[in-house]
Amino acid sequence: MIIGEGDFRYEWTEDWAKIPDTRSGRENGRTHGVVVLKNGNIAVFNQADPAVLIFNSNGKLINSWGNRFSCAHGMTLTEGNGTEYLWLTDQYSGEVVKTSIDGKTLLRIEKPRIKLYEEKDYSPTWVSVFEERFGGNGDIWITDGYGSNFIHRFNKEGIYINSINGEEGKAGAFNCPHSIFFDIRKSEPELYIADRGNKRFQVYDPEGNYKRSFGENIFGCPCGGVVKDNLLYIPELCARLAVLDENDKLITYLGRNESTCDIHGWPNHPKELIKEGKFNSPHDLAVDNKNNIYVVEWITGGRIIKLERAR
Repeated sequence: MIIGEGDFRYEWTEDWAKIPDTRSGRENGRTHGVVVLKNGNIAVFNQADPAVLIFNSNGKLINSWGNRFSCAHGMTLTEGNGTEYLWLTDQYSGEVVKTSIDGKTLLRIEKPRIKLYEEKDYSPTWVSVFEERFGGNGDIWITDGYGSNFIHRFNKEGIYINSINGEEGKAGAFNCPHSIFFDIRKSEPELYIADRGNKRFQVYDPEGNYKRSFGENIFGCPCGGVVKDNLLYIPELCARLAVLDENDKLITYLGRNESTCDIHGWPNHPKELIKEGKFNSPHDLAVDNKNNIYVVEWITGGRIIKLERAR
């Protein structure tokens, strides 16, 4: 099935890959994070044991690990000195870790010991690193999207620096700062924050100073974003992908299916309501070197879709 139009036509591959058939996968198994590794393999983070799944380019499971991330959420790929690493968050346990691709824990970031958490819950959702290969200082930014609606900044050793909550800028307080990433398309990198509950992005500089916001008339439920070849790809939980240009202007939507979110039981609809060519609940996406898109959805049992660029 072909979706999209013009320069954004894709062959839709339903169930390009599947999570293992385990009890935890059947009971939960929501696919929450996805990244493309340099070798072309695809890593998926799902709420089951094992949580980290590595697929080859044909969708075959070739490795898996991680039996402690029952509420697996954010997955971020970073690189240092030519070696790739994963950053993982568990929204319920509060675990935030840097790991090797094969699962060795290399750094653990604990909840900040600040007054905020005498009253607020801590439920981390995503990580971004101001990577040194892009001229950064290695600072680590963690969104507490499901707890306090704050974002915390640490240095590269994991020592707490400070926090932001959106009240620094004109746009106002975050409402579910779900995901975060650095945009390196411009001469000065910018920190993009998916302010999901407010249906927008807020943009900061690498020191945590507010610059602007955008998207109030574009997004319904932005979960995060990926920059590739001057384009910005946004997974929207309700229920589509958005593609924006280098000036954050909308180019197109893909797989639009917003009405599905109004049906009782969403996102866990019966199979007959899960339609090929229509999204249900995109939670994250990744783009490979051929501009193919891999989308993971927030649905029991998981859903992993590949959009292959059509000629």
